[in-house]
Amino acid sequence: MANVLPRKTLYGRSQFPTPRTGFKNTGDTLIVEEDATKPKSDSSIVTKRTVSNSVREAVPVLARKVVPADNSCLFTSIYYVVEGGVYEPGCAPEMRNLIAQIVASDLESYSEAVLGKNNQEYCDWIRREDTWGGAIEVSILSKFYQCEICVVDTQTVRIDRFGEDAGYAKRVLLIYDGIHYDPLERKIPNTDIPPQTIFSATDDVVLAQALELADEARRKRQFTDVNRFTLRCMVCQKGLTGQMEAREHAKETGHTNFGEV
Repeated sequence: MANVLPRKTLYGRSQFPTPRTGFKNTGDTLIVEEDATKPKSDSSIVTKRTVSNSVREAVPVLARKVVPADNSCLFTSIYYVVEGGVYEPGCAPEMRNLIAQIVASDLESYSEAVLGKNNQEYCDWIRREDTWGGAIEVSILSKFYQCEICVVDTQTVRIDRFGEDAGYAKRVLLIYDGIHYDPLERKIPNTDIPPQTIFSATDDVVLAQALELADEARRKRQFTDVNRFTLRCMVCQKGLTGQMEAREHAKETGHTNFGEV
């Protein structure tokens, strides 16, 4: 038999009604051929494109969660990430008191040389709602929560890793623009899926994503040059430039309540 079977065949007894052309249901083999002249449907292409868009939209991205600039942004941000994405604006007094208790309980580790003021003065100072947190407070909270806290700086595009050598299993991230901290979270856009704020300490992909985020912010000038920005002492109304002048003024007068001009 010289004929070659077509690409699409249906063998055996036909399951279709007998056509009116006189074709009889005799058990003959019914061969169905594909019409090569008929244009192919675009449905497969549309389906593939739709799936591709769906997959792309489902990819989680690292993003900044904006918190209020109320002198307690560091504490609000850390609480948010260590608690798995819980925003609690009233957490700052408790966290300030926690830090003060830890510092007061270890006079040797938290001496004046480390704190910049004596232990008791520091404890009184950090409990005040108008004081800002920084590296000392991040270090203390890293130990308390037993996790690595990574702070990515948008001006220098670098990451300061607190608790890096402690062997912690978890990692959380903040972004810092020179005067303000915000938490970082990985979330899937346009969904109700809760964000991820706690990562494995071995997840270096999230660090690379954080640096990309910081570099984008730097290119958009989304940072404050702490050596040049202008402040005003809210106690005596004296104008100051940069954090160095603010620190000197605070040291000389005891005034620590500053506002950006």
